[in-house]
Amino acid sequence: MTAPLHETRTPGAGRALPDTQQGMRRRNLARVMHAVSAEGSLSRAAVASRIGLTRAAVSTLVDELIRWGLLEELGPERPGRVGRPGSALAVSGRGPAGIGAEIGVDHLAVCAVDLRGAVRARAVRHSANRGRAPEPVIEELTGLIRRVAADAEREDLWPAGIAVAVPGLVARDGRTVVRAPNLDWHDTDLGVLLPSGWPLTVDNEANFGALAELWLGDGTPRDFLHVSAEIGIGAAVVVDGGLLRGTRGFAGELGHIPVRPDGPACPCGGRGCLEQYAGEEAVSRAAGLEPREDLVGLLAERAEDGDADVRAALRDAGTALGIALTGAVNLLDPETVVLGGALAGLSPWLLPSLETELAERTAGPACPVAVSTLGPQGPLLGAAHSVVRAVLDDPAVVAGRS
Repeated sequence: MTAPLHETRTPGAGRALPDTQQGMRRRNLARVMHAVSAEGSLSRAAVASRIGLTRAAVSTLVDELIRWGLLEELGPERPGRVGRPGSALAVSGRGPAGIGAEIGVDHLAVCAVDLRGAVRARAVRHSANRGRAPEPVIEELTGLIRRVAADAEREDLWPAGIAVAVPGLVARDGRTVVRAPNLDWHDTDLGVLLPSGWPLTVDNEANFGALAELWLGDGTPRDFLHVSAEIGIGAAVVVDGGLLRGTRGFAGELGHIPVRPDGPACPCGGRGCLEQYAGEEAVSRAAGLEPREDLVGLLAERAEDGDADVRAALRDAGTALGIALTGAVNLLDPETVVLGGALAGLSPWLLPSLETELAERTAGPACPVAVSTLGPQGPLLGAAHSVVRAVLDDPAVVAGRS
């Protein structure tokens, strides 16, 4: 059977629970977890009211989740009120944690997020990964994963799974990097190279950035086009709260849309791709700057100081982005375009020319453009939170129950 085009893939997820009594119980366990997670704390009576089950049924489910260490009781919900106060429930700050990892062209990063959504451990290593074989890169990443997992365990947390964000095309098996031009990787099975024993998923960094925006962003709609950039430029399309993946899972390669067909060669094999005009390295070249760590910070600093070359480079990058985005907006009609990654930090100088192109070229009314508050942290946080969401979606499996 062909996989659906529109989905959200998370570790341990992807299959529907059976329509049996056991399947219904597992769905109700998930409903309880999501209700408490969404509110921060709730009494059993409030949970029952929100999900439409009896208090007795909810109490049984809650007791089970407490035994598994996924929920905890905080004490009386509203001391001093008339009548017997309910005991407030909260998602546990101990137990399962999501391990998110990111492979960038110039860095590796790992973090652990608990079920409450708090980052409890983090490790970052700056390294030039372009052109390196996958094996030594993954060996370094494995070291960071083990360090973060050890730090998390000291906080009474254990890894419920690993999700890895990569700058490239990922097969629908959720582990094979089919092509990552800026790393020069092809058909690389990360499932063979990464530590075994934990559920694993690998996905494009723009997809994880979009999911982070959906789950953590302030007021982000359920239909939007997310654009992120570092060395390369990626995009993800979110429709009704799920990723639009395409037949092979490769949807969103905005960076390789040609904006000037006779332009410079791109590592993907094309010419004049958006990345050659709006990626970090392209902007730095146009501004006459040498590549360095925190290049975005340097560009923003120079632009703030009025550097004419930097401002011109960012204006031209915004124009190229606007041309590429016009096609996507005309085709998809998203509610909003969200700029994330490095683009977020450069938005004051990118947006004027970008919005001008959108206004002039879009067939309908110009699509609004928002700036992500997550910035370059989006892919890493999205990866870690995807594991957390898998726990909330099916706590019985993650807790080792069937």
